[in-house]
Amino acid sequence: MDGHDSEDPKQSTADMTVFVQNLLQQMQSRFQTMSDSIVTKIDEMGNRINELEQSINDLRAEMGVEGSPSPLTPSKTNSGEGKPEEGSA
Repeated sequence: MDGHDSEDPKQSTADMTVFVQNLLQQMQSRFQTMSDSIVTKIDEMGNRINELEQSINDLRAEMGVEGSPSPLTPSKTNSGEGKPEEGSA
């Protein structure tokens, strides 16, 4: 076996080169697959966000509060109304 190993160092180097090239090709393929998957998931999330925004806008339009920040306005109004009532009572 020692004689066989010492006879073809060029063949051993060539085999290692082929092995490394195949390994790099496999890694490239896996990274490309993961990259495509990530991009697809980001696109799906973007579509879901757009649908959610449209649903929120539709609900706001149905309630008649289109264009106003409805969650903040009532809380400020309620706290503002509470103080004058306490002062006048």
